Amino acid sequence: MARRYDPGRRERIVDAALRVIAADGIAGLSHRTVAAEADVPLGSTTYHFGSLDELLVAALRRYNDNFVRELRGSQALAGPGGASGPSGPSGPAGPDGPAGLAEELTRLLGRWFAGERGAIELEYELYLAALRRPVLRPVAAEWTEEAVELLSRRTDRETARALVALMDGVCLQVLLTGGAFDVPRTREMLGRIVDGGG
Repeated sequence: MARRYDPGRRERIVDAALRVIAADGIAGLSHRTVAAEADVPLGSTTYHFGSLDELLVAALRRYNDNFVRELRGSQALAGPGGASGPSGPSGPAGPDGPAGLAEELTRLLGRWFAGERGAIELEYELYLAALRRPVLRPVAAEWTEEAVELLSRRTDRETARALVALMDGVCLQVLLTGGAFDVPRTREMLGRIVDGGG
C-alpha cells in the first residue's frame, strides 16, 4: 500500500512534542507519547526524528524562530523612515536615540508577557534543557547570535549582546519569581545599556 502523502506531518509531530512537554515536561517526552498526541503511527516519529534529541532540537528551533520573527518585525529595528537597516546620520541608535530603542524593546517584552505564560515557560524549559543536553547548546546559542545580529542594526555589537543578556535575565526573573513584568524598571535598565551606562 502506498504511503499517504502528508507534507505537514513533520511539523505536526513537532507541535505534538511541544504539547507533551507543556503538559508533562521533558521527562514525559517519548516517541510513543508524541505519536499518540500527534495521532500518527509510532514509526512516523522515528522516521522524521531518529532520536528524542533530534526532536528537542526541532522544538527549540521552532521557538527560536518565533522570537526572532517577533524581534525582526519590531519597531526596535526600524531605522530612519521605518526601514530596518543601518542607522543614518543621527547615530547608531537611530533618530530616537537610546530612549527609543529601550522603549521598543520594553514594548516587545511586554507583548511577550501579555501572552500565555505557559508558552514562555515552555520556551525556557527547552532553552535551559541545554544545560544537561549538549546537543541543544548550539541551538540555544543560535537564538542569542540571531538576536544580537538583529539588534546590531541599531547599536554596536557589544551593546546588542548586553541588551540580549539583560532581556534574557529579566524574562528568567519574572518566570522564576512569578512576579509581574516591571515596565518602568526594564525600560530604565535597557536605556542605561544603550547609552553606555551614563
